[in-house]
Amino acid sequence: MAGGNTKKSIIFGVIGLLLAAFGAILVFLVPVIMKQQVEKNVRIDPKSGFAYEMWRDLPVPFFMSIHVFEVMNPKEVLSGEKPRLEERGPYVYRERKQKTNITFHENGTVSFVELRTFQFDPDRSTGHEDDYLLVPNILVMISSLMAKDLSFPVKIMLNAAFVMYKQEPFMNRTVKEILWGYNDPFLDLINTLLPGMLPFKGKFGLFADFNNSNTGVFTVNTGVEDISKVQMVDTWNGLKEVTYWNSEEANMINGTAGQMWPPFRTPSQPLEFYSPDACRSMKLVFEKEESFRGIPTYRYTAPNYLFANGSDYPPNEGFCPCVASGVMNVSSCRFNAPLFLSFPHFYNADPGFVEAVDGLHPNEKQHSLFLDLHPLTGIPMNCSIKMQLSLLTMGVSGISTTGRIKPVILPILWFAESGYLDGPVYNTYYNTLIVLPTVLDYLQYILIGLGLCFILVAAVLPFVNQKPEDILQDTEEKTEADQSSVNTKLLEDPDYDSPQT
Repeated sequence: MAGGNTKKSIIFGVIGLLLAAFGAILVFLVPVIMKQQVEKNVRIDPKSGFAYEMWRDLPVPFFMSIHVFEVMNPKEVLSGEKPRLEERGPYVYRERKQKTNITFHENGTVSFVELRTFQFDPDRSTGHEDDYLLVPNILVMISSLMAKDLSFPVKIMLNAAFVMYKQEPFMNRTVKEILWGYNDPFLDLINTLLPGMLPFKGKFGLFADFNNSNTGVFTVNTGVEDISKVQMVDTWNGLKEVTYWNSEEANMINGTAGQMWPPFRTPSQPLEFYSPDACRSMKLVFEKEESFRGIPTYRYTAPNYLFANGSDYPPNEGFCPCVASGVMNVSSCRFNAPLFLSFPHFYNADPGFVEAVDGLHPNEKQHSLFLDLHPLTGIPMNCSIKMQLSLLTMGVSGISTTGRIKPVILPILWFAESGYLDGPVYNTYYNTLIVLPTVLDYLQYILIGLGLCFILVAAVLPFVNQKPEDILQDTEEKTEADQSSVNTKLLEDPDYDSPQT
């Protein structure tokens, strides 16, 4: 019986050692396997499977939610009173992004053009594209301001054109016209009489150039040779830097194209990206750890100094001429049109902007932006990027149409571009990059635990099912054997000192 238990003990011991050894090996292999799996799936390589397909044709739902500010007291504004605004919307559009003209280069980069299209989503919207809203007549406001320093005869001619084409400082247009454009004979006249004065041709609309358009030619690193550089922009439209601003730092094209970042992020690393729509590089900073549907994420938000002026944050001096902090003058990249970028409702901006109009209620929950990034892969899980577009309005001497409007940076609209991982893409991503590493992580400790259990069983097994008299007999037999060994030593060597003595 004892002999059978001994054989079982040896078998259990060997199995236990093998399981524990394999588990211990996995402790060192799992991080390596996870790293290799991540690198394989985040590099821009047609061989990388679903990750490349997701990069090329983003299958995740993206939405553009647009809130338009309607002017409720236009006559009073013309008389110099404070504008009173009411927010309308959101008017929600489903956004699709698809990369075309993909060209890989020998230096480890790839060029592409990303097409974007927008389709109205009535089910997600509050209101319809056919809603009429009273908003500033941007053509009148911009042309008046751009003619402010021109000669008096030019102003007389502009006044006459306003009257002839029935142009008022405020207009009643549908949401669709305001956003995506409308034909205006006045625009054709100005472009004929004063070519180059206005930055608009054909249809005029705030987002007329967005639909069925692209954001230029990006050339980014593929990460095949160096994974730490994947997605980093090499050039945009062939440029290493832009020329819109007044310093080398402000003109730099930094970071990625804003959709993915290099993997293995740490909280100390900001997220930098170049935005063609804002004409500049931007930076988001780590705020806290979050999770998105079971996936651990880092939440990044905009730092308070993103739109600070040069006095409050000297590195932003290159983006001046500046107004008070919280609002960025983007006229230099918008054909000198007096347009300004900020967070919605002037959130995080100088209080003077909010006090200059009625109807604004900035708060963090509704008006701050965020991006939840999976730090291991550098892929965003959930985001909502929010910006506000405003226009400088004021009465211009010599142009009676503008009345006595007091100078004010007037919000026109704000938008939230949001997207999140969902559907089959989420399932594939979750199983490949979350479930598999987690299973391997648990497996290593399970194997070590099982191995130790087998070793423990192997140690105890020889004593299982033995009777007390068998144990006593084994002890007596061992004692007799030891005594016999001593006697033999004494016969061979009379001087041998036995243990008993």
